[in-house]
Amino acid sequence: MSNTVQEIVNRFSQLGVELSEKETGERLEKLTSEFKVPIGEAKRSVVNYFLKEHDIDRSQYYAGSTNDITAIQDINQEGQWVTLKVKVVQLWEANNESIVQVGLVGDETGIIKFTMFQGVTIPEPLEEGKSYLVKTAVTGVWQDKYQINMNKATGITEIEEDVEVGTGDIISIQDINQEGQWVTLRVKVTQLWDANNESIVQVGLVGDETGIIRFTIFQGVTIPEPLEEGKSYLIESAVTDVWQGRYSIKLNKATSITEIEEDVEVSIQTAEFTGVIVDVQNGSGLIKRCPECNRALAKGVCTEHGKVEGVYDLRIKAVIDDGKTTQEAIINKELSEELTNITLVEAKDMAIEALDHNIVTDRIKSKIIGRYYTIIGTKIDRHLIVSEIKALPKITKEAVDELLSQLHTTQTEGSTTHSTLDCVAIEQSKNTNEEAL
Repeated sequence: MSNTVQEIVNRFSQLGVELSEKETGERLEKLTSEFKVPIGEAKRSVVNYFLKEHDIDRSQYYAGSTNDITAIQDINQEGQWVTLKVKVVQLWEANNESIVQVGLVGDETGIIKFTMFQGVTIPEPLEEGKSYLVKTAVTGVWQDKYQINMNKATGITEIEEDVEVGTGDIISIQDINQEGQWVTLRVKVTQLWDANNESIVQVGLVGDETGIIRFTIFQGVTIPEPLEEGKSYLIESAVTDVWQGRYSIKLNKATSITEIEEDVEVSIQTAEFTGVIVDVQNGSGLIKRCPECNRALAKGVCTEHGKVEGVYDLRIKAVIDDGKTTQEAIINKELSEELTNITLVEAKDMAIEALDHNIVTDRIKSKIIGRYYTIIGTKIDRHLIVSEIKALPKITKEAVDELLSQLHTTQTEGSTTHSTLDCVAIEQSKNTNEEAL
């Protein structure tokens, strides 16, 4: 807050008015602490108070305060008045009558969202790929990230200079820690999946020395050739997202992809886990995905695109217990069909006939819960993305008798501990007669 106080005092000093730092600070403190006003709004309120007190025109205060061009990476507070030299990276559809244009602009240091409100005077709407000098824009916060707002005090002039747009230094996958972050990555393609809707060009996994992350290339990305497994690429201006509770990256028309000669080393956390499926979690069975971004829908709503007509898919989110720990596993459509002998078409028919999608989940549970499997796949956070699953041989009565004998011997020696996996086997033996489990 002391920086904000100093900024206000210094600006008024340039206009020939000497403010008291103490009074300025007290007014800011009262607004932010007592009335819980955001610092940006509090700053504007204090500035407007002193402008009125000293009969200074508002435009005079702001016109001279933004002569210096600010780099996007230097935007570090809400309510900051700035002048930027930027290129329009992407335009979005405005969803409010008060908004003229909305999208992304960038300079050599990064990319930021902009919103142009009614009242801005411009000869022509902004165009993607063109560069502009933007004077007297004000910073705001959108989804916990800084943005710039253009209002009637803002001046916008197209410039001939072709502003270069960058995303800063190359970062590691492990350093991705927020949604909506614009990043540059140096990665190798480790796995490609089938794209299941028209808006997606390619989807799969890429990795570097620190980890693996899901990527999705949407229509509009310019690449000479499709990405290939095993090849390395420099990806600039990708945006981070969240997919099934984990970070992912989206490549859109603002993204640049260049194949590189370097063979990027990938830290692939392939894991194998053997145990009994003890739970099939919510979100399993017959689901619908967004046709635009492939997210699973919740009651027909995509968190990114709102209410959409979803595309059916089949998946299993299972919990497997090996007696010592549990592992959450995500099993895709192809493996789910193979595991349960229920195809996607059959699952849809079942749900339509019963007028209830839950019947598919219940059928899946009846087929796999309590059974033993070995799963192999890629470890991402707490999940194992399954690429292979094998059912273990059925447990025979003889094997159970042998296990019980071993437990009896252990108990005789003074120990009564045994694993959850052992207990499941014993429980299964109790629920059967002479036949194999």
